[in-house]
Amino acid sequence: MAGEPQADCLFCKIVAGTVPATVVRETETTFAFRDINPQAPTHVLVIPKVHYPDAASLAEAEPAVAADLLTEAGRIALDEKLTDPGYRIVFNTGVGAGQTVFHAHAHVLGGRGLEWPPG
Repeated sequence: MAGEPQADCLFCKIVAGTVPATVVRETETTFAFRDINPQAPTHVLVIPKVHYPDAASLAEAEPAVAADLLTEAGRIALDEKLTDPGYRIVFNTGVGAGQTVFHAHAHVLGGRGLEWPPG
């Protein structure tokens, strides 16, 4: 069922505490941890505690939780001192965009120059 934890989802297991992670922040609705394969000096994943396969489905079903996720991404950027010169928040959606875990999540990237276009 949408929103419910999935037994085969890595991020649901991290939220449940059955898979370890380096926790950065946790709120009632979100969980943030360091990426195990960082693409920048700072690379934090921010996930909702509810399970939806991508950001669009999360936003459609639970817009308040989607807003919480973005708020937390911004707070992490501040805590990690990424606001000068800047940072990036990325949502990959689908295999072709590089999504490998089908649980909505934002990547907070910073600590180095980030080129445009990405990829």
